[in-house]
Amino acid sequence: MAKQEGKLVAQNRKANHDYFIEETYEAGIVLQGTEIKSIRAGRVNLKDSFARIQNGEVFIHNMHISPYEHGNRYNHDPIRTRKLLLHRKQINKLIGETKEAGYTLVPLKLYLKNGYAKMLIGLGKGKKQYDKREDLKRKEAKRDIERAFRERQKM
Repeated sequence: MAKQEGKLVAQNRKANHDYFIEETYEAGIVLQGTEIKSIRAGRVNLKDSFARIQNGEVFIHNMHISPYEHGNRYNHDPIRTRKLLLHRKQINKLIGETKEAGYTLVPLKLYLKNGYAKMLIGLGKGKKQYDKREDLKRKEAKRDIERAFRERQKM
């Protein structure tokens, strides 16, 4: 399990709602030009992004990094495919696990660590509609219990 340290820039909140995350990995990202400046400014969206393994390498698709305001001609395509940097053993393990039915690579968080942009990707299995409803019921019950506990403490 990879552990996120550093300044959180973007988070995919829908990931835990839509997937059971079983393992997480920390990956570096290959960036071009002014992309890191946009990331430091927090102009990143992970909402519809996903990771895929192609030719023994991991790539992230649909991650939107807005063009840097002062970048003029050095700016980049906001939704281009970017390569993720992982160890060979990790990639081989992911290849084996994603071949199983229902498993996918989901970007969870983007953060800065020691001046580098890092991404936390998770190996997830898609949730069915009834799983999502069950999670919502569990969260609601927990919230009600905490609310009742707080009201009881006030008395």
